[in-house]
Amino acid sequence: MEICYTVAEVRKQVKEWKKEGLTIGFVPTMGYLHEGHKSLMEEARKENDKVVVSIFVNPMQFGPTEDLESYPRDLKKDAALCKEVGVDLIFHPEPEEMYPEGFCSYVDMNGLTTELCGKSRPIHFRGVQTVVLKLFHIVCPDNAYFGQKDAQQLAVIKRMVKDLSVDITIHGCPIIREQDGLAKSSRNTYLNEEERQAALILSKSLALGKQMIAEGEKDAATIKKAIADKIETEPLAKIDYVDVVDFATITPIDQIAGETLVAIAVYIGKTRLIDNFIVEA
Repeated sequence: MEICYTVAEVRKQVKEWKKEGLTIGFVPTMGYLHEGHKSLMEEARKENDKVVVSIFVNPMQFGPTEDLESYPRDLKKDAALCKEVGVDLIFHPEPEEMYPEGFCSYVDMNGLTTELCGKSRPIHFRGVQTVVLKLFHIVCPDNAYFGQKDAQQLAVIKRMVKDLSVDITIHGCPIIREQDGLAKSSRNTYLNEEERQAALILSKSLALGKQMIAEGEKDAATIKKAIADKIETEPLAKIDYVDVVDFATITPIDQIAGETLVAIAVYIGKTRLIDNFIVEA
């Protein structure tokens, strides 16, 4: 396994693989890898000749009051996990490599980025789209793998690829959870013991919403209220949003129909966590 720090190094290796007719799977990450990332890498390993993982804490997608400086980093641990899975190359650039002096070009989108996380993180998805498209141009993969935990991000990337005619297949992979139901996240490391226990309210509230839909409830407002009421039983929890949207367009809906995303963002103490489920009605 090779660790590359520059765009030129990655492009040189990718060109060699392409000459041999090899397929490339790509997993973009911000590092501090866990079992959720591992599942994406394993899927890429099964479906491609070569696997590239990027580890880059992207400053462009963090707001001025967000956790860019404190975001957890551990390249040594990440590299060990990548090697265990059989990753062929890690791309680990510095911000100056991705955004050289004078950088002024961005990728933006209307619609899908204005709801859910877009309301409280208005610059976030512009940063995500810009870095992901750059990484796609650098790595030139055939397939790219994203987790469903960041469901809005998955929908945004799928739309960007379609709208801009990017010749890459996007694969959405299931949420990986702890045994007690908490969705795996690098930000879980911010939680103290009491907050870690309180964070279970996210998966518990979503389980209630999923049960209601399974039992025939289709009114989005009723489902949202039940989920919110459940979250509010936890004193350490503060709701950012509870929403029911069309998964393809990330627009609010009144009735469960088609592919529906039920998504929540909740502060546990100072830590903002997200979770969701997707249902096909």
